[in-house]
Amino acid sequence: MSKHILLGISGGIAAYKSCELVRLLKKQGHQVSVAMSRAATEFVSPLTFQALSGNPVLSETHHGADGNGMAHINLTRQANIFLIAPASANTLAKIANGIADNLLTNLAAARTCPLAVAPAMNVEMWHNPANLRNIARLRDDGITVFTPASGEQACGEIGIGRMPEAAELAELLPDLWAPKRLQGKKILITAGATFEAIDPVRGITNISSGQMGMALARACRAAGAEVSLIYGQIQTTLSTGLTSTTQAVSAEEMYRAVMAEITGKDVFISVAAVADYKVKNSSSQKLKKDGSGTPPVIELTENPDILASVAKLEHAPFCVGFAAESEKVLEHARAKRLKKGIPMLVANDVALAMGKPVNRITIIDEQGETEFPETDKNQAATAIVERLSVLLAR
Repeated sequence: MSKHILLGISGGIAAYKSCELVRLLKKQGHQVSVAMSRAATEFVSPLTFQALSGNPVLSETHHGADGNGMAHINLTRQANIFLIAPASANTLAKIANGIADNLLTNLAAARTCPLAVAPAMNVEMWHNPANLRNIARLRDDGITVFTPASGEQACGEIGIGRMPEAAELAELLPDLWAPKRLQGKKILITAGATFEAIDPVRGITNISSGQMGMALARACRAAGAEVSLIYGQIQTTLSTGLTSTTQAVSAEEMYRAVMAEITGKDVFISVAAVADYKVKNSSSQKLKKDGSGTPPVIELTENPDILASVAKLEHAPFCVGFAAESEKVLEHARAKRLKKGIPMLVANDVALAMGKPVNRITIIDEQGETEFPETDKNQAATAIVERLSVLLAR
């Protein structure tokens, strides 16, 4: 959904990250307008942001460029959201205390759209009691504060205070206008492929990339849920802003991780492509050819059924399963839903979905079946969340 984003940039070395942020927001289809403090223009020139955004840049050095001289009012009336990134300790203090003595703080004071800030400062400045009071006040005033990251800082010190990376902000920002269909729900999701070792270097796995599971984690988070993620092998970026993330390589490890976290969850979404079998006689040493021409015998035994086990719990959460089939997709998916004893299942064709950025799904539940056209996995995840919210409300 395309939005008009007003990006405010305060003075700080992290201003260079905002160049990439503008590029990513534009790539998502948003319109971006940029407003810079005088100090920010000393780190990155307004011309750079004008080229990246495709719009004139307002800065305190030429604030009269607006037609009626009311840019601090007009810009927030046009925008759907106002994001200040980076937001210096000085800018945050002024906004928290109602001071409007420069372009960015005037925009914050006169805004009618929601405000979000991405702090960037030295670790000691972040932990300063006055700064922490200001952060708490901003949050109390309904302002979204993206918690800074921890790591090496430009000053050479290490600790919290780094502005979140542009990709992280671009992922989290749409959460601010997404409908909160799952507000307050606690959701556990599994994603990716499991790996069953044959020896220290070989194993049985599959081509699941984890993209669908990550897309669902993002969609549930955007819908207001607290999301915990357990993932196996993935070929995609780990979603940000989640309550917890745990890697579990084998099916047995994933089973134990799920059972350790499932208590208190409202929903369990089993997206991971879990191996049905593991190697019973796995070797602690690398298997080698012995010259006989006879390959080693690999014995298989069944893995625990994670989804069925969760569904059978005394206080089982609402369970959502996935069926990736290579033939008779709907027939096998219907049978799987009944066999597992779950209220909702998402069916898809292996050839169309696994390892690819797109999917074509059919949602099967107790009320019927809904087929969706082929789309990217983020849109498919949104459709699943919408249907899930309806079923939870019944």
